[in-house]
Amino acid sequence: MKVYGYIRVSTLQQANEGESLETQLRQIQSYSVLKGYDIPLENFITEKGVSGSLEFHKRPEGSKLYEKLESGDVLVFSKLDRAFRNTRNALNTLHELKERGISVHFIDLGGDVTNDGIGSVIFTILSAFATFERERIATRIREVKQVQKTEGKFLGGFTRFGFKVEEEKLIKNPNEQAIIKEMKTMRRRGMSLRRISNWLNKTHGVTMSHSTVSTFV
Repeated sequence: MKVYGYIRVSTLQQANEGESLETQLRQIQSYSVLKGYDIPLENFITEKGVSGSLEFHKRPEGSKLYEKLESGDVLVFSKLDRAFRNTRNALNTLHELKERGISVHFIDLGGDVTNDGIGSVIFTILSAFATFERERIATRIREVKQVQKTEGKFLGGFTRFGFKVEEEKLIKNPNEQAIIKEMKTMRRRGMSLRRISNWLNKTHGVTMSHSTVSTFV
């Protein structure tokens, strides 16, 4: 039997500062002493800068550990959210590990959740709440962005020709708007899109394909 401790932080800043990593390490070490487990330092798996939303078996270190685990082994996490943020992935992974004869412990849930009936129920409930919280945060972020968009704030990404960003707001660029006006005049006079594209490049140093030109004229 081998015992492994899994540690994860979601940002590289946390990984570099090390505080969260150290806290998780100490929690797992203390728990292991109480349980009589011996976890050598090489059996502590550290996942740095990896989001909990990424499925466990697809994470750089998580995938290696998942393949390495054998029947009789024990896997210890400090908290549920260090392992999973998605209910389906949590329950599927737990079921697969249990079928392989691997015991999974979450310190914040009181211990073994694969062989203890009450622990399994708590695990299922808290996994559902973790997913709910993640979706609630995502909804709140979408709502904030929608309000910012309504207020005319620039939310990042590609800035269309003819506009510029000032004080976090997307406003018209007078010089580029004047060029667009000339483009429209040329098109009304029968000039082809390719000729307008070439004119933009030679006269204003603007590289724009003829298909893009069509969206302005």
